[in-house]
Amino acid sequence: MWIWRAQDTAPSKGTGEVRIVSALAMQADVPARLTANGTVTALQTIEVRPQISATVKAVHIKEGQSVRKGDRLFTLDTRTEDANLSKAGAQVVKNSADLANAERNLERQRELFRQEYISRAELETAQNQVDMLRGQIAIDHASVEASRVARSFGEIAAPIAGRTGAIAVYPGSLVHPDSTALVSITQIDPVNVSFTLPERELADLQQAFAQGEVPVAAKLDLPGQPDLEGRLVFIDNAVDTASGTIRVKAEFPNPDNRLWPGMFVTVTLAPRTLTGALTVPVQAVQTGPEHKFVYLIGADRKVSSLPVTVRLIQDGIAVIDGIAPGAHVVVEGAQNLRPGDTVAESEGKGGTKSGGTGKQ
Repeated sequence: MWIWRAQDTAPSKGTGEVRIVSALAMQADVPARLTANGTVTALQTIEVRPQISATVKAVHIKEGQSVRKGDRLFTLDTRTEDANLSKAGAQVVKNSADLANAERNLERQRELFRQEYISRAELETAQNQVDMLRGQIAIDHASVEASRVARSFGEIAAPIAGRTGAIAVYPGSLVHPDSTALVSITQIDPVNVSFTLPERELADLQQAFAQGEVPVAAKLDLPGQPDLEGRLVFIDNAVDTASGTIRVKAEFPNPDNRLWPGMFVTVTLAPRTLTGALTVPVQAVQTGPEHKFVYLIGADRKVSSLPVTVRLIQDGIAVIDGIAPGAHVVVEGAQNLRPGDTVAESEGKGGTKSGGTGKQ
């Protein structure tokens, strides 16, 4: 809690004292937040293409429609595939009959061979005929399965849940496997946000990611919209040498479709916390020719210049090293000070000594 005073910082008449506003250096745990600009990206986008050449028989969806995994999208004309399946099935029946006949002939040949009416070569010829037909039937069954798979390609279903894009075909259109995609489906719940962070933050980011879930907040550039809460899911495996940044991704639940692929958002996360950090209002930190410093108020109300190291600045506070907890520092009025000057707190509005309270 900072003690704020009125803004009168002119030297007090007749006393030589300089009017200032002061505050105490506070000790607290400060989450070091990182802010970046992110781009919303779909978790995955699938282009739906036919696996056979056929004519579109029916379109079961509309553009921009939400679909579930397994929903029917298109029906193709599969009369050719139906005919091929029937043909392959008929071939199985024919060759099965030939095999049965060859097996009966083999049994007769074996009996004649035992009675020494035929040679071994004639017996082996009959055995080879049976083996060839058994192999042919195996091929025929594989052909039936291939025809059945080709027939199944006539019903095109959604491979993922998501939202459909523009439909490129209509009933009667001739489609091919290498033609333009019939439609694209984009999964937007959940959705990803991609952004980059400076490489100096990589070590802290990796450590936090390894220890557990790292919360991430996303803010839309729209008035009155609350922040969206997500989690870090990806850290790239290389630093971009051109920009010195690392690419990361966060995943956000998106049941109400507030995030849309291509949108820009402001991303905030805090991979590390500065434990027991010393904080002062950012106005208390002064910039000198060689280093940053604060004006420290002694017990005799005289000020001295104390060099400090600034570790972090955010939300109007500065995290610094170089002073003790509870130190009394000048927040406003430093432009009128020199080391050794005597200071006095400015009187608040209405003539009171105590001002309002600021926030850490």
